[in-house]
Order: sequence, then C-alpha cells, then structure tokens
Amino acid sequence: MAGLGQKLEIRQGQGLVITPQLQQAIKLLQLSNMELEAFVEGELERNPLLARDDNDPDRADTNEPVEAADAPADRAEMIFEEGGSAAATDAVDARPDDVYGDASPGEKTSDRLADSNQPLGDWSTVGRGGSIEADEDLLDRVLRREISLAEHLQNQAALMGFTPVEHAVALALIDGVDEGGYLRVELLELADRLGWSVERIEAVLVRCQSFEPTGVLARSVTECLALQLKEKNRLDPAMQTLLDNLELVARRDFGQLRALCGVDDEDMAEMMAELKALTPRPGAAFGGEPSQTVVADVFVKPDPAGGWRVELNADTLPRLLVDKRYHAVVQASARSDEDKTFVAECSAQAAWLVKSLDQRAKTILKVASEIVRQQDAFLAFGVECLRPLNLKTVADAIGMHESTVSRVTSNKYLATPRGLFELKFFFTSAINSTDGAASHSAEAVRHKIKLMIEAESAEAAVLSDDRIVEILKEAGVDIARRTVAKYREALRIPSSVERRRLLRTG
Repeated sequence: MAGLGQKLEIRQGQGLVITPQLQQAIKLLQLSNMELEAFVEGELERNPLLARDDNDPDRADTNEPVEAADAPADRAEMIFEEGGSAAATDAVDARPDDVYGDASPGEKTSDRLADSNQPLGDWSTVGRGGSIEADEDLLDRVLRREISLAEHLQNQAALMGFTPVEHAVALALIDGVDEGGYLRVELLELADRLGWSVERIEAVLVRCQSFEPTGVLARSVTECLALQLKEKNRLDPAMQTLLDNLELVARRDFGQLRALCGVDDEDMAEMMAELKALTPRPGAAFGGEPSQTVVADVFVKPDPAGGWRVELNADTLPRLLVDKRYHAVVQASARSDEDKTFVAECSAQAAWLVKSLDQRAKTILKVASEIVRQQDAFLAFGVECLRPLNLKTVADAIGMHESTVSRVTSNKYLATPRGLFELKFFFTSAINSTDGAASHSAEAVRHKIKLMIEAESAEAAVLSDDRIVEILKEAGVDIARRTVAKYREALRIPSSVERRRLLRTG
C-alpha cells in the first residue's frame, strides 16, 4: 500500500478569467443612458482623479492636463449609401482630452453668497442662498410641483376628526393606495401588523372612502364605481346588478344584462350612459412619481447623398477625463506605501473607465449601424417591409459575439424618421413564405393582421382567424391559425364574435 505524502506539481491549462475591469466593461454595455449617468456620478464621487469635462471645446490651451483618448466616438458616423455599403468616418480635429467629442460646453453657474441679515420675506434669494436668476430652474420646479394623491388623502385624514389611533390606521391605509387610487393592501394583513381587528379597520376604511376624489380607496373596480354612484344617489338594485356583471358589459352582452337587471332597452341605455360617465381610476388625476423620458441613444437621419446617416446622441455620452495635474500633486505628496498604492489604483481605474466608455460608445454605434443596414427597407417603406433579423446575423456581420450584441441592444433606443424604437424592436422572428421566397418578419405580419381587422365594418363580414390565415396564405405568408390568434391577442384585439357584437351595437 502506497504511503501518503505531499508533493508539488506544475500543470498547464487554459481557462477564462474575467477580471474586474472586464466585468465593468460588460456592465457598462447593458446600462441605459440614465443608468450610465448614475454610474458615472458614483465613480466621480469615489475616484478623485476623475473629472467631468465641462470646458469649452474650442479652448486654445493645448496643455490642459488630461488623459489622452482615442478618436471620439460621438463624432463617428456610419453613412449607408444606396448600395448598402457602410463607411465609418472619424473627426480628425478632436481634442485629445475629450473622450466623446466636441459636445456643447456645460454652463456653470457661480455660487452667490446670501446676505445673512436678509429678512425671510425677501424673495430675492431662493434655495441654498443663490439668486432667483441662478436658481431659476429650482423655483420653477417648486411652483409647478403637483400634489401627490397620498398627500391629498393625508390632508383630508387630518381634518376627519379621527382619534390618534384611527388616524394612524388611516395613514396606513393611505400608504397602501396605488397611483390609480385603489387599496392594494389586505385588511387581514394590516390587522395582524397593527394589532387591530379587521372590523375596526374596515370602519376606518369606510370613513376614508368618503375622501375626494370619490371612489378612492376602493378594493375593486366594482366598489370604486359603486362609491361614485352612491354619492349621486343612483346605486339602485338594477345598477348594483350591472356592476356585479361587468364582464358582461365588457362583452356587450346587453340581452343577458337586461334579463339580469330586469330593465328594458331604454333603461339599459341610460344605465350604460351613467356607467361611462364614471371614473374607473380616480387617483390618476394627481401627480405621481415623475415619469422618465426615453432619450434616444442613436439618431438615424436621411443622408442628402442617399442612404442613411447614423450618429450617436452626444448628450447621452458622459465626457470624462483624468486630471493629470491633480494626479501629479497627490502622487508627489504620497509618503506611505498605502497612499502610493491608492493613487496608482485610482489612476488605473480612471484610465480604464475612460477607455471603457469610449469603447461602449463605439460598440453601440457599430451595432446600430448594422441594424440600420439590415432594416433599411423598414426606414424607407414602413413596418410591412421589416425583415426577419436575429442576434447571430448582426453579430456575424460585425465580428462580435451574440451576447455582446444582446447587451448593447438592451435599453437602447434608436430615433428614426418613423419614430423612436428600442433596438430590440428590429429583431423579429421569421415566418416562412408559401412560395419559397424570402421569409416574412413576424412584426410585419402582425401589422398586416391589424390593418385587416381595422378595415372591418358593420356592412362587411368580420374576419375570423381562419379567414385571416387564408388571406395571408394568398399573400404568400405560411402561418398557422393558432399563430394568428396569438398575434391578435397580443394586439389586444377581441375575437371575431366579440368584434361582430361591437359593430352591431355601435
């Protein structure tokens, strides 16, 4: 039996090692422009050697202490001629310290000191001591601020005459209200959390449901509409039956509704008119969280010489630089090994981030340009000419991996003459052709189905899914009935039976 022992061996092998820098570069690819801005702000706070480039792009001082970078990506353009060829052109007069080109200079507002003896009633200063001129945007935001639904309900709760305990319960209920005004918290769960009985919480809820706007704090659409009808003294048994059968209202099955409610055609018409006058989302009129505006990452414009011109949106590209002057100061003042290591790491991380941002911009431009080249027919003629496209086709054309293309197309938007589209919009599955010709884009087929259904009228026959399949096959699209039904449901188009009933009732 061989004895146990220790020994050293040298083995050679291959393996993939993802460094922190590579992980950062991969992460930057899939960030949207707003997420990238937040990431850059965090890096500016963490790394003292990084600085935002807000200087005049036409400055004459060529000795600015910054890190040199490659040709700026935002000044690169892809021009597609009629023949479909692409040519990349880079500006040669770019400043070496500008990572992403000659964007407009940032405007800096000088801070102004406030007079400490100034009375509170004097509106010559606003905000943190700046003048109204300096803080004009802040004043505008304050004056235009909309009260939220929660604040509106809290103000009413304070005037309701609740006991301190009931007021606390009311605030807890208000916290469970969504943007539409509906209560999204279970009373049993709230009772367990607050140590109160469900009955007492429901008693507070009934009083809170008298708040404006009428219908707020309802737990369902039926309850919301019932509260509004009750305030108008119109919640009779027939109307309550109508509210209890809203699914029949959605299907416009008025025959069954008349039988259930015990009314004639004239009464049913009046009840439907009253129902349409109600507000199913009473809280929608109040200001909520500010919505984030989608900003295009890439612009596509017609080229005067023919074809399309693809340009990056310079406003979404962070312009960073490495402050060499400050680097020299802190490096000279570093005495201990720990300080020297920290300065070296900051310098390396700053240089890598600048390089990664530049590479990210170039990669986005490269992928977007190939997408435009592949989908030039869509830009010229519309969605019916959208071609089937997948990640592998684009990746093979530009010499990148599919995962890289997938990350680049996530949360990135392309502004075209036909509107603003996410890059992933242009990747559609293929539907075979009946005559063996080129495949059809799924998005184009969905558009054809939508146009056919929109052309229906009360005089013409309503198209069934089987009839749509026949029409599409006559047009050369080989598609199954279940695929047509799936596309129709994705477009939120009702079935042929429901559409026929809608056309009859008007």
